[in-house]
Amino acid sequence: MTRSKPPASPSDPPPSDPTPTPMQLMDQLAQAAALYYRNFAAVAAERDLTLMQGKMLGLLRRPMPMRSLADLLACDASNVTGIVDRLAARGLVRREADPSDRRVKRVILTEEGEETVRQIRSELMSNLTGLEGLGEEDRRSFQRLLGQVLPAVSV
Repeated sequence: MTRSKPPASPSDPPPSDPTPTPMQLMDQLAQAAALYYRNFAAVAAERDLTLMQGKMLGLLRRPMPMRSLADLLACDASNVTGIVDRLAARGLVRREADPSDRRVKRVILTEEGEETVRQIRSELMSNLTGLEGLGEEDRRSFQRLLGQVLPAVSV
């Protein structure tokens, strides 16, 4: 005869979840990234932007050489040229020579490009509200943990 456990009393600690494995954390991170980029692609598409065009606009917090953009987007420099051409034709970015090396072309957001980035980020935050629900200490911890796991990712 097996004994059944008595029901848990309100003073009993809740059962603990097993510690996730690094593989489970990696899978959860991948799912989070996929969800984020699905939302990002939809918000960008509402502005007639491709995912890559939207990503490029988001990277341009400061003037950036085309080569650096290619590295960050993990694509060939010729692809960046095409993306920049399309964004420039819409008045969202402009090219200028780097003051320290006139051979290097930097890409800069225009005022319209800055406004587009603000709109995209605002809409993303309204769609993905989980981060807003975190308190200050949780946000600091989350940022610290992301920095530990993905040290190449900068703010």
